[in-house]
Amino acid sequence: MKAKTLLILRHGKSDWNTGHEDYHRPLVARGRQGSQKMGAWIRQQKLVPEAVISSPAERARATTMLACKAMRLPAKTVRWDERLYAAPVEALLAALAECSKSTRRVMLVGHNPGLEELVEYLAGQVDVPEDGKILPTSALARLEIAEDWRNLARGCATLVSVTRPGELADDLLVKAAEDTSEQGPVPDYFFTQSAVLPYRRRDNKLEVMIIASRRGTRWVLPKGVKEPELSLRDSASKEALEEAGIRGDLDQEPIGHYDYAKWGGVCSVAVFPMAVIECIPDTEWEENHRERRWVSVKEARRLLDEPALRKLVDKLEKRLK
Repeated sequence: MKAKTLLILRHGKSDWNTGHEDYHRPLVARGRQGSQKMGAWIRQQKLVPEAVISSPAERARATTMLACKAMRLPAKTVRWDERLYAAPVEALLAALAECSKSTRRVMLVGHNPGLEELVEYLAGQVDVPEDGKILPTSALARLEIAEDWRNLARGCATLVSVTRPGELADDLLVKAAEDTSEQGPVPDYFFTQSAVLPYRRRDNKLEVMIIASRRGTRWVLPKGVKEPELSLRDSASKEALEEAGIRGDLDQEPIGHYDYAKWGGVCSVAVFPMAVIECIPDTEWEENHRERRWVSVKEARRLLDEPALRKLVDKLEKRLK
């Protein structure tokens, strides 16, 4: 029997200071970045799973969605399983047992101590690092298994590797974003995107925020793929926080659209104006490797190299006069 691959991913670092109960604790910026880096690494290593099973607890859900986005894996690939929240080994094995016999590669996303106990159950004796953690937050264990998913007995697997996000190159996300090679076709929903046109008034003058592209070679607006479970507007708000570290009042409708070529097709982008209320500190900004800059309307028109965006800046200026 050809070996199967099991990827065991622990959720990213979560925020203990929100006052939320355990199930609803969100990720902190470091946890979000670790989840993205691990997804990008999985794709880089050509280990993208055929099936994903995840705990639906908020920190695990966010980890799964961010990793899947980095892997370019459709959200419909995920099976949300309540049994995985605070699960013992028996519950984790029960969830894996429901995988199709023909599935060769599965990723399981959940919580400690259950995930570490599962690694030790499947692989036998495991060398524990000096910090005492087999799977710290956002870490990924890769196991090779010769058995059917329904017959995962103690010691049936070989632990191939444990990868921590801190071991991965800082520019991994940049390289992943620019990599146009594919395991298969890009999902259709990748071609529907949303962007934010951030603005504020300073000394009664209109200013626009622009951000550096991932490689810092040009100036752009916060933009990203519309996730299937989000509206265009909600997706735009999410990209504003992640790519520019800003929050604000977003228009209900886009000010315009533009198209650009990528992945062998054409992406359509809806652009939503945002009156910026808050710029979060760099320490909390997920993509603080970028530069963000407030500029005049005239300067924005000069620096943005997408002609359609320059026209939308003009349109915004006229609307706000």
